[in-house]
Amino acid sequence: MPYKQLKNFVLIIGCLGLCSCIAKVDRLQGSLLNGSQKDPALSANGEKLALIVDQNGRPTVQLRDLRNGKILPLRYLRRHQPHSSPSLSWNGRYIAVIAQRGNRRLAIVEDRLTGRIHQLVVPGERIPIRLSLAPDGSKLALQVAEQGQWKIQLFDLTHKIELDQPSGVLRTTVSD
Repeated sequence: MPYKQLKNFVLIIGCLGLCSCIAKVDRLQGSLLNGSQKDPALSANGEKLALIVDQNGRPTVQLRDLRNGKILPLRYLRRHQPHSSPSLSWNGRYIAVIAQRGNRRLAIVEDRLTGRIHQLVVPGERIPIRLSLAPDGSKLALQVAEQGQWKIQLFDLTHKIELDQPSGVLRTTVSD
């Protein structure tokens, strides 16, 4: 085989090899994602999706069950808008967001199983910017702005909530 043909053959084989290494990505069925949305957060088990949607001109957290596409109810979070930075526990039992009460921003964790809400007090002039909930719900990391600087504050929730376990089995901790 002449050098030029060999070179082209190797190039074609290489391209085919690269194409076979590219991961196939499947899109979710249905028109789950319509309208303006941002800040997606998946539960660790991949069954729930929290996102921020525009509702009557206000950024509002929405929780969807990806198995059937239904919007799941949130009892308390609809009161304190606008919302930003949603985060979910393993099975989506806990949903955490940054919300607004009056002109003060705060971090809120809603327990969808018991209906309880946990508001995290941020001391001083710190303004909550973004948060991340541990998969079992035991800890919350909160990015805050204070006097023009970014800081991270950690909250231990183990004495306030039951942990959300990967198997869906709850391990009870000491309550309030």
